[in-house]
Amino acid sequence: MGERSATVKRDTLETRIEVTVNIDGSGRSDFNTGVPFLEHMLDQVARHGLIDLWIQAEGDLHIDAHHTVEDIGITLGQAFASAVGDKKGIRSYGHAYVPLDEALSRVVIDFSGRPGLEFGVDFPRASIGGFDVDLFFEFFQGFVNHARVTLHVDALRGRNAHHVAETIFKAFGRALRMALEADPRMQGTMPSTKGSL
Repeated sequence: MGERSATVKRDTLETRIEVTVNIDGSGRSDFNTGVPFLEHMLDQVARHGLIDLWIQAEGDLHIDAHHTVEDIGITLGQAFASAVGDKKGIRSYGHAYVPLDEALSRVVIDFSGRPGLEFGVDFPRASIGGFDVDLFFEFFQGFVNHARVTLHVDALRGRNAHHVAETIFKAFGRALRMALEADPRMQGTMPSTKGSL
């Protein structure tokens, strides 16, 4: 399994975004999005997923961050779909539980070829550092639709909204890492009884 990487550009009336992802990276990241808290979360994905991630985004932040955050999710999903390729030899399923002090989250992913999101997260407050927590759902929905994955995100407990968000994104990175690893027993075969994903 060679280096799996992709670059995707998305240009709309609302946003201009470029994402480069290397699934077989070392956890390096570089962001210029104008949305600092999302960058902090995506850095967790890179570090814990051992994924190299480069994101440049210009959006209509003078209105709000909605379009920028959603479109980053969409473009990141497209980049993952492209980088993963035919999925032969990967585990396909990944899961992780991550604690941070009082917070605990679980993320389970399957590179199923079918988009599906279950998002069981109640944040203790509406914003973190000026970031509207409703936008996390929009980010994951955009990612799921375009990476074509089944994703279950559950915050099991937590009183601190920052801790809850951080455990979600760390667990997302860990689950991605597990799902995308080569399974030595699969030896290039498709991880599905259907023969395709």
